[in-house]
Amino acid sequence: MNDKIFLQGLEFYAYHGALAAENEIGQIFTVDIEMKVDLKEAGQSDRVEDTVHYGEVYEDVKAIMEGEPVNLLEHLAERIAMRINSHYNRVMETKVRITKKNPPIPGYYKGVGIEIVREK
Repeated sequence: MNDKIFLQGLEFYAYHGALAAENEIGQIFTVDIEMKVDLKEAGQSDRVEDTVHYGEVYEDVKAIMEGEPVNLLEHLAERIAMRINSHYNRVMETKVRITKKNPPIPGYYKGVGIEIVREK
């Protein structure tokens, strides 16, 4: 089964990071979510109850990203994946990718970040 629901390019201004400057100044984080879900029933029924409401997933991600600051992106990603996998029965696997666009490190890059995949 290769069906997926995704939320791509969610942006949040938050204060996460291991460096003091990140906690004081904050920065933009980009979050991508991909959920493995069997979409056949929803495709046949045309009922939102037969799928995962991505508006609700967005609100869950927003609450975590804009919530209390943490040191590691890994921790944020785990919290997001755990929330999705435990709250949405139809989700079989969740991929979370978090990117810091402008971390306070020297160099030229489009971003730095992490990606995790968690099965239910």
